[in-house]
Amino acid sequence: MTERGMVQLYTGNGKGKTTAAIGLAVRALGAGKKVFIAQFVKGMRYSELNLLEKLDGLELRRYGRDCFIVKSPEQADIDLARQGLTEVSAILKKGAHDLVILDEASIALFYNLFTLDELLAAINGRAPQVEVVVTGRYAPQGLIDAADLVTEMREEKHYYTKGVQARDGIEK
Repeated sequence: MTERGMVQLYTGNGKGKTTAAIGLAVRALGAGKKVFIAQFVKGMRYSELNLLEKLDGLELRRYGRDCFIVKSPEQADIDLARQGLTEVSAILKKGAHDLVILDEASIALFYNLFTLDELLAAINGRAPQVEVVVTGRYAPQGLIDAADLVTEMREEKHYYTKGVQARDGIEK
Protein backbone atom coordinates (compact mmCIF):
# COMPACT_ATOMS: atom_id res chain seq x y z
CA MET A 1 0.00 0.00 0.00
CA THR A 2 1.31 3.45 -0.92
CA GLU A 3 1.62 5.97 1.89
CA ARG A 4 -0.52 9.09 1.72
CA GLY A 5 1.51 12.22 1.04
CA MET A 6 1.25 14.99 3.59
CA VAL A 7 1.13 18.75 3.15
CA GLN A 8 3.91 20.61 4.94
CA LEU A 9 4.01 24.39 5.36
CA TYR A 10 7.10 26.39 6.29
CA THR A 11 6.15 29.99 7.03
CA GLY A 12 7.04 32.93 9.26
CA ASN A 13 9.34 35.94 9.12
CA GLY A 14 12.51 34.05 10.00
CA LYS A 15 15.22 32.84 7.65
CA GLY A 16 15.34 29.22 6.56
CA LYS A 17 12.05 28.26 4.90
CA THR A 18 13.46 27.56 1.45
CA THR A 19 16.62 26.09 2.97
CA ALA A 20 14.54 23.63 5.01
CA ALA A 21 12.56 22.63 1.92
CA ILE A 22 15.77 22.07 -0.06
CA GLY A 23 17.11 19.96 2.80
CA LEU A 24 14.01 17.79 2.57
CA ALA A 25 14.52 17.55 -1.21
CA VAL A 26 18.08 16.29 -0.64
CA ARG A 27 16.81 13.72 1.85
CA ALA A 28 14.14 12.54 -0.60
CA LEU A 29 16.70 12.26 -3.43
CA GLY A 30 18.96 10.25 -1.14
CA ALA A 31 16.08 7.81 -0.64
CA GLY A 32 15.67 7.43 -4.40
CA LYS A 33 12.60 9.64 -4.67
CA LYS A 34 11.81 12.07 -7.49
CA VAL A 35 11.50 15.76 -6.59
CA PHE A 36 9.94 18.74 -8.34
CA ILE A 37 10.61 22.29 -7.11
CA ALA A 38 8.47 25.18 -8.33
CA GLN A 39 9.80 28.58 -7.32
CA PHE A 40 7.19 31.32 -7.42
CA VAL A 41 8.11 35.02 -7.45
CA LYS A 42 11.85 34.23 -7.45
CA GLY A 43 13.72 34.96 -10.65
CA MET A 44 17.19 35.94 -9.43
CA ARG A 45 20.02 33.39 -9.51
CA TYR A 46 20.68 31.90 -6.09
CA SER A 47 23.75 29.76 -5.41
CA GLU A 48 21.77 26.60 -4.63
CA LEU A 49 20.55 26.51 -8.23
CA ASN A 50 24.09 25.75 -9.40
CA LEU A 51 23.86 22.37 -7.68
CA LEU A 52 20.15 21.61 -7.76
CA GLU A 53 19.95 21.87 -11.54
CA LYS A 54 22.58 19.09 -11.83
CA LEU A 55 20.95 16.54 -9.52
CA ASP A 56 19.41 13.44 -11.05
CA GLY A 57 15.82 12.97 -9.94
CA LEU A 58 15.23 16.68 -9.33
CA GLU A 59 13.38 19.02 -11.66
CA LEU A 60 13.24 22.74 -10.92
CA ARG A 61 11.16 25.41 -12.64
CA ARG A 62 11.00 29.09 -11.81
CA TYR A 63 7.94 31.28 -12.21
CA GLY A 64 9.25 34.74 -11.42
CA ARG A 65 11.15 37.62 -12.93
CA ASP A 66 14.69 38.79 -12.08
CA CYS A 67 13.34 41.43 -9.74
CA PHE A 68 11.37 40.72 -6.58
CA ILE A 69 7.98 42.40 -6.23
CA VAL A 70 8.53 45.59 -4.23
CA LYS A 71 5.13 47.29 -4.22
CA SER A 72 2.46 45.94 -6.52
CA PRO A 73 2.84 43.05 -8.91
CA GLU A 74 2.85 43.78 -12.60
CA GLN A 75 0.88 41.75 -15.11
CA ALA A 76 4.06 39.80 -15.98
CA ASP A 77 4.34 38.67 -12.33
CA ILE A 78 0.73 37.52 -12.32
CA ASP A 79 1.08 35.73 -15.67
CA LEU A 80 4.22 33.85 -14.61
CA ALA A 81 2.70 32.73 -11.30
CA ARG A 82 -0.55 31.62 -12.89
CA GLN A 83 1.33 29.72 -15.61
CA GLY A 84 3.35 28.07 -12.84
CA LEU A 85 0.31 27.08 -10.83
CA THR A 86 -1.28 25.54 -13.93
CA GLU A 87 1.87 23.52 -14.65
CA VAL A 88 2.27 22.49 -11.00
CA SER A 89 -1.35 21.41 -10.81
CA ALA A 90 -0.79 18.99 -13.70
CA ILE A 91 2.45 17.72 -12.12
CA LEU A 92 0.72 17.13 -8.79
CA LYS A 93 -2.14 15.28 -10.47
CA LYS A 94 0.16 13.09 -12.58
CA GLY A 95 2.00 11.85 -9.47
CA ALA A 96 5.35 11.13 -11.16
CA HIS A 97 7.20 13.07 -8.42
CA ASP A 98 7.23 11.90 -4.82
CA LEU A 99 7.89 15.36 -3.39
CA VAL A 100 6.67 18.66 -4.84
CA ILE A 101 7.92 21.89 -3.29
CA LEU A 102 5.98 25.09 -3.94
CA ASP A 103 8.62 27.60 -2.90
CA GLU A 104 7.26 31.05 -2.04
CA ALA A 105 3.67 30.06 -2.87
CA SER A 106 2.57 31.90 0.30
CA ILE A 107 4.18 35.08 -1.04
CA ALA A 108 2.37 34.56 -4.34
CA LEU A 109 -0.87 34.41 -2.32
CA PHE A 110 0.11 37.53 -0.38
CA TYR A 111 0.58 39.45 -3.64
CA ASN A 112 -2.66 38.03 -5.09
CA LEU A 113 -0.88 36.34 -7.99
CA PHE A 114 -3.35 33.49 -7.58
CA THR A 115 -5.97 32.68 -4.96
CA LEU A 116 -5.93 30.39 -1.96
CA ASP A 117 -8.80 28.41 -3.51
CA GLU A 118 -6.73 27.87 -6.69
CA LEU A 119 -3.69 26.75 -4.69
CA LEU A 120 -5.73 24.40 -2.52
CA ALA A 121 -7.45 22.95 -5.59
CA ALA A 122 -4.01 22.12 -7.05
CA ILE A 123 -2.82 20.58 -3.78
CA ASN A 124 -6.04 18.65 -3.18
CA GLY A 125 -6.05 17.39 -6.77
CA ARG A 126 -2.67 15.70 -6.34
CA ALA A 127 -2.04 12.00 -6.63
CA PRO A 128 -2.50 10.61 -3.09
CA GLN A 129 1.15 9.58 -2.54
CA VAL A 130 2.63 13.01 -3.39
CA GLU A 131 4.15 14.94 -0.49
CA VAL A 132 3.76 18.72 -0.86
CA VAL A 133 5.79 21.45 0.80
CA VAL A 134 4.66 25.08 0.62
CA THR A 135 7.03 27.84 1.73
CA GLY A 136 6.79 31.58 2.23
CA ARG A 137 5.93 34.30 4.68
CA TYR A 138 2.39 35.41 5.41
CA ALA A 139 0.66 32.05 5.04
CA PRO A 140 -3.09 32.65 5.32
CA GLN A 141 -5.10 30.78 7.93
CA GLY A 142 -6.81 28.67 5.27
CA LEU A 143 -3.44 27.30 4.14
CA ILE A 144 -2.39 26.69 7.73
CA ASP A 145 -5.65 24.80 8.32
CA ALA A 146 -5.15 22.67 5.19
CA ALA A 147 -1.58 21.64 6.09
CA ASP A 148 -0.70 18.49 8.00
CA LEU A 149 2.51 20.03 9.38
CA VAL A 150 3.17 23.72 9.99
CA THR A 151 6.55 25.11 10.97
CA GLU A 152 6.90 28.80 11.71
CA MET A 153 10.36 30.30 11.30
CA ARG A 154 10.56 33.17 13.75
CA GLU A 155 13.32 35.74 13.63
CA GLU A 156 14.91 36.44 16.99
CA LYS A 157 17.95 38.24 15.66
CA HIS A 158 19.49 38.78 12.22
CA TYR A 159 22.72 40.50 11.19
CA TYR A 160 21.05 42.32 8.29
CA THR A 161 19.74 44.77 10.92
CA LYS A 162 23.41 45.79 11.31
CA GLY A 163 23.75 46.36 7.57
CA VAL A 164 25.20 42.98 6.53
CA GLN A 165 24.20 42.36 2.92
CA ALA A 166 23.20 38.97 1.50
CA ARG A 167 26.33 36.83 1.04
CA ASP A 168 27.00 34.30 -1.72
CA GLY A 169 26.52 30.76 -0.51
CA ILE A 170 24.82 31.84 2.72
CA GLU A 171 21.78 34.01 1.89
CA LYS A 172 21.96 33.91 -1.89
